[in-house]
Amino acid sequence: MSGLSKNKIKWIRSLHLKKNRDELGLFLVEGEKMVGEALSEFPEMIDCVYATEQFQASSYAKQIERITEDELAQISTLKTPNKALAILRKPKISAPTLTKGLILVLDGVQDPGNMGTILRTADWFGVKTVVCSEDTADIFNPKVIQASMGSVLRMNVIYTVLETFLSVCDLPIYGALLEGENVYSTTLTKTGVLVMGNEGKGIRTSVKAYINTPIHIPGFGKAESLNVAVATGILLSEFKRAEG
Repeated sequence: MSGLSKNKIKWIRSLHLKKNRDELGLFLVEGEKMVGEALSEFPEMIDCVYATEQFQASSYAKQIERITEDELAQISTLKTPNKALAILRKPKISAPTLTKGLILVLDGVQDPGNMGTILRTADWFGVKTVVCSEDTADIFNPKVIQASMGSVLRMNVIYTVLETFLSVCDLPIYGALLEGENVYSTTLTKTGVLVMGNEGKGIRTSVKAYINTPIHIPGFGKAESLNVAVATGILLSEFKRAEG
């Protein structure tokens, strides 16, 4: 066990910041489960792995640099680091396919926890592509990575000007709006776009203009609103059920 130099610790910690992740094309994955998954499913993305002796991954021993728990604590973004941290190269992004399946569009979702949960939920329901406004939370934010439980690694996530993307889209465009039709009585299509808005402000006016099928989830109690990640899960479930 050679130990990490101060410069190496400083460099790894620099990846806690978005500007450095963007500049270097790298991001962090932490925790025994997610690092193990990255090693087994996405070895081509691995730049390096740092792990304590407690992290068991004998098949990938040559790729792992062993460090102490104290060193892991110095480079981790977590309050309670869990055995391993990996540095991964950002994946290449593919243009969205507009002819098959459901595309999820996120307009200004800013909370990293919500963002990660949405990605994890979308992955569960088989969504392959997520298109985000440029002010949506960074998917490589460590909090997003943790909340997604690795789903970020399996999805094609694109940041773009939503108005430009939607203006050339000839699919049904659904949007979660209070004035929308009750989703439980709406005929949903297998292929289309679902737009979800910001936690407080919802979908911005310029994006609303492209929504041709507004839908909403009716409430049956006294809660004022639904969390955007919860609402996304409910709507994705309804789309999946519509497939039959």
